[in-house]
Amino acid sequence: MRLTRYTDYAIRVLIYLGTRDGESTSIRAIADTFAISQNHLMKVVQDLAAAGFVQSIRGRNGGILLARPAADINIGAVLRHTEGLSDILDCSVCMIAPACGLPPILSEATKAFVAVFDKYTVADLIRRKSDLHALLRLSEIRNSIITDILD
Repeated sequence: MRLTRYTDYAIRVLIYLGTRDGESTSIRAIADTFAISQNHLMKVVQDLAAAGFVQSIRGRNGGILLARPAADINIGAVLRHTEGLSDILDCSVCMIAPACGLPPILSEATKAFVAVFDKYTVADLIRRKSDLHALLRLSEIRNSIITDILD
């Protein structure tokens, strides 16, 4: 099974925010760090906020941060939300679905796939927080230099 870019970006946001130790940041900072579209990332963050994974603070000193501790944000729950995971393949429109043995197998496969992610939280993804923080900081610096050159 292949996850969408949307889910990829959602997980990147959660990892980035998880390394911030409760300090808010901007969508632009995350977009610049990962060199991804700020507009696309804005949609992802709004969705994560609506789902309760991320908190958005308005105003001059606003920003975004994890809505709850990293250890309380389950990756399986994030995938179910961003991917709308039900089954790998929708057999409902197939004429042989009522007699076919594939739909229950696909359902079992989907459940097994997500069950692996259910074992992990954002805290598991950021265990090497100091290494992640250093890599993210290097990316921020690199993109800042590129932005300065282009301006």
